[in-house]
Amino acid sequence: MHSHDHDAKFMADIKEAAPEMVSAFFGFDKAVFDESTGNLDLATRELVAVGVAVTTQCSFCIEDHAERAVKAGASKGAVAEAVMVAAALRAGGGVTHGWKAMKSIAEDE
Repeated sequence: MHSHDHDAKFMADIKEAAPEMVSAFFGFDKAVFDESTGNLDLATRELVAVGVAVTTQCSFCIEDHAERAVKAGASKGAVAEAVMVAAALRAGGGVTHGWKAMKSIAEDE
């Protein structure tokens, strides 16, 4: 884990070393969260971002996209549901990967 406020200054190093890529990344991010584009409304896209951020465990993305979801019109309950959907999927992945453990010992019987 890193301190966002302290470590964010190093974004300048990334930008200096790979300016075209950084520009493309921020352009892509801007397009994805542009309120005037897309089939999903902005609140829904932000809720998807909350769910993904929870599963990738990026605390900065979780905070940012939760706040942006509410600002875009999502309720506190909708943010909570996005978190729980992400948690369910993450737990489901653990269970289904557990099949490998069971398979490995079944083959030894």
